[in-house]
Amino acid sequence: MTTALIIDDHPIVLQGFIRSVEAIGACKAVGSSSLADGFRRYRQIKPDIIVLDLSFRDNAFAGLSLLRRLRRIDATTPILVFSMHDDPTVVKQVLVAGANGYVQKDIAPEMIGEAFTKVLSGAPFLTPELATRVALLNQRQENPILESLSSREMEILALISRGSSYTEIADQLGISYKTVANTASNLKAKLSARSLPELVIKSIRLLQ
Repeated sequence: MTTALIIDDHPIVLQGFIRSVEAIGACKAVGSSSLADGFRRYRQIKPDIIVLDLSFRDNAFAGLSLLRRLRRIDATTPILVFSMHDDPTVVKQVLVAGANGYVQKDIAPEMIGEAFTKVLSGAPFLTPELATRVALLNQRQENPILESLSSREMEILALISRGSSYTEIADQLGISYKTVANTASNLKAKLSARSLPELVIKSIRLLQ
């Protein structure tokens, strides 16, 4: 039977995740509500997988310290980080520190099982949206043109590169058509594109 160690200082979240994990079947979940206790239980039970919250009480990134500590002594046990943060910079830090996967706390229940199962099997896991945002972040850091763009401009540029219309982009991002059109005009200026078709071509070249 698989043993999972769940470390989260929010009792309701902790119990909810324990139930979600045990519902997968053939899995025993052990809960811990503090970093110190979580590390102690890790040493005691040697779990097959660890699910770790990132934020603890007054420290929004305390879980990252435990993640790094665990990776210094254990490079193989799968670790899935479960957090409220959706900033791609934070996600990238967590992955660089050694996490195998990252899910947000507002994720759909069925996706929790998918994330848990994939990470347990040794495969990485990010939701499609986070994977795209992390990939765009990596590209921005490697390309001075992309580095000059705001987060909103990057989101709209990515959707333009997929052939989305202004109306579709507005609906997907929950913003007005006018905001999309104005941002696209700014992107044309920054990327020296004289028309929307040229902007689409340049966006594909930049983001491929």
